[in-house]
Amino acid sequence: MNRFNPRKLGLSKWTACQPVNREKHFLVTELICDEHGTPLQIELQAVHSGRKQLLDWQELRDSQRWKIGWC
Repeated sequence: MNRFNPRKLGLSKWTACQPVNREKHFLVTELICDEHGTPLQIELQAVHSGRKQLLDWQELRDSQRWKIGWC
């Protein structure tokens, strides 16, 4: 399990353990919060293609799928 503070996810770097379409490195470009400031979702941008996707921020805790930083 990856440990991190969800409020500090903005502009953090991530590596996918099983890359798809040569997209391995990602950058958190936006942190989407509710009206109380609680994080709900993140917007991940693939460095290779620039494709963006929305994910539940808790998916990044899965160390089988994601590694912190660019490896």
